[in-house]
Amino acid sequence: MLGLKQVHHIAIIVTDYAASKAFYCDILGFELISEVWREERDSWKGDLALNGQYVIELFSFPFPPARPSRPEACGLRHLAFSVENVENAVAHLEKHQVKLRTDTRRSLYREALYFFQRSGRFCRLSCMSSKTCH
Repeated sequence: MLGLKQVHHIAIIVTDYAASKAFYCDILGFELISEVWREERDSWKGDLALNGQYVIELFSFPFPPARPSRPEACGLRHLAFSVENVENAVAHLEKHQVKLRTDTRRSLYREALYFFQRSGRFCRLSCMSSKTCH
């Protein structure tokens, strides 16, 4: 058995490092725990934590090719974040003018809503308890 415990982090290459860092930190609530300019690669690298746990590694590179969203392409499709209350999270995102997809998916024990990063990549909010979702 390999013995995996959890996902350590996710690395994301972004087109606009400053805007992406602001999105994750100022809107989503991540904390920038480390940041370094890598001159030899003309690249920023930022490590972001959520609730004290290292989760996302942001990279910038000069002129990265875009990942098409339609038609669906191979690779990372979206990031999903757990929230206590989808309606409260939606209000927060709307306050920051984050574009939402209009279809909220509801089931007996889960509610999910998709939203778009300014880069066009989309994310998902998920609430797993019918008692606290809305």
